[in-house]
Amino acid sequence: MDIKFIDLQAQYLSIKDEIDSAISEVINNTAFILGPSVKRFEEAFAEYCASKEAIAVNSGTSALLLPLRALGIGPGDEVITAANTFIATVAAIVETGATPVLVDVDPATRLIDIDLIEPAITSKTKAIMPVHLYGCMVDMDKILAIAERHNLQVIEDSAQAHGARQKDRPAGSYGIAAGFSFYPAKNLGAYGEGGAIVTSDKQLAAKIRKLRDHGSERKYFHDHFGYNARMEGIQGAILGVKLKYLDAWNRGRNRVAGRYREELSGMPLKLPREFKHFYQVYHQFVVESDVRNELQQFLSRNGVPTLIHYPIPIHQQKAYAEAGLTSNSYPVTEKLARTILSLPIYPELTDEQIGYVSAKIREFFGKEYQDTLRLEN
Repeated sequence: MDIKFIDLQAQYLSIKDEIDSAISEVINNTAFILGPSVKRFEEAFAEYCASKEAIAVNSGTSALLLPLRALGIGPGDEVITAANTFIATVAAIVETGATPVLVDVDPATRLIDIDLIEPAITSKTKAIMPVHLYGCMVDMDKILAIAERHNLQVIEDSAQAHGARQKDRPAGSYGIAAGFSFYPAKNLGAYGEGGAIVTSDKQLAAKIRKLRDHGSERKYFHDHFGYNARMEGIQGAILGVKLKYLDAWNRGRNRVAGRYREELSGMPLKLPREFKHFYQVYHQFVVESDVRNELQQFLSRNGVPTLIHYPIPIHQQKAYAEAGLTSNSYPVTEKLARTILSLPIYPELTDEQIGYVSAKIREFFGKEYQDTLRLEN
C-alpha cells in the first residue's frame, strides 16, 4: 500500500485550479515581492487569528525573531522557552543576542511545564515564548497570569498550531505577538518558505514591518538595521487560497487522529492526550514507546513512513554549545527524544491507509514485540 508521511500533491490536486489561477495573477502583475496578494493574505490571516495585524515574512524563524527585536530584547536579556521544540525557537532568541532559558516539559502535554516557569525567572528575564507543539496549545491563561505577575512579554511560537484554540480563542491571539510558520508540511503551508507575525499592537506591527524590509518604511530611508525578510508574492497568493480550506483540513486531521485512537486502543503505546477546552489541530500524531526504534524499523520495512520530532534535544546539539550556552538536564525532554514517534497524518489519509498503519503496529506488538522483550531479558 502506498502511504506517504504527508501527501502535498494530493492537497494541491484538490485545489489545483484555484492555486494555478492565483499564481498566474502574481506573474501577470509581476508583483513578486510583497504586493497585493500578500496584503490580502495578511488581512485574512489577521482576522483568522483574531488579531488586528498580520505581517507576512519569509520564514517561521523570522516570524519569531522580528517580534523579539521589535520589543528591544537583546544582549543581557533572558527569554524562557520550552526544552522540547524545534531549534528555530531557540535560534531566534540567540540571534537577538539574548539568552534562551530552557524549561522542561510536562509529560502529559509534552509542552512547557508551567509549574517550572516561575522558578526560572530572574531579574534578566524579559519574555516567555511558549511553544504550541504538534498542534496542541499551551494553557495560555496560566502563562499570561505568570507574565502579568512578573511584568513579562509573551510571544507565542504558533508555528505548528494554525487554527488551534483554547476555549474560543485561537493560537496567536494571547501574547503581545505570535509567530507562525508556513513551511510546506505545516497545516497551512506555502510552496516554499514563509511565515507571519500576528499582533494587535499597532505600534509593534509598524516596527516589525520596517524590520522585515531592512528597517525601512519607504525606499532608501532606513530607521533601523533590519532584515530582508519579506514574503514573496506567489507565496502570499498560495496561502490566500489555502487559508479558506484550513478549518476543513484541520477537521480532517482530527478525523485521522480519532481513527488512530480507535485502532490503537489497548496497545502498549502512549497516545496524545486531549484536554477539555482545547481544540487540537494535530500537526503531528505523536505516540510514545519504549521500543520506538524497533517499532520504527518494523513500520519502515512494511512501507509505513514515520518521523521523530525531535531525536536530539536542543540542549544536546553542537550548536547549543557553540553559542556558549550552558547545558542542564531536562529529563522529560530527554526521555521523549528516546520514545516519541510521529505517525502519518494529513486530511487526505484514507480509512484504509489508517487501518493498514494501525494493523502493522498491532502486528509489531504481537510476535515482534514479544521477541524484542525476550532478547532484552
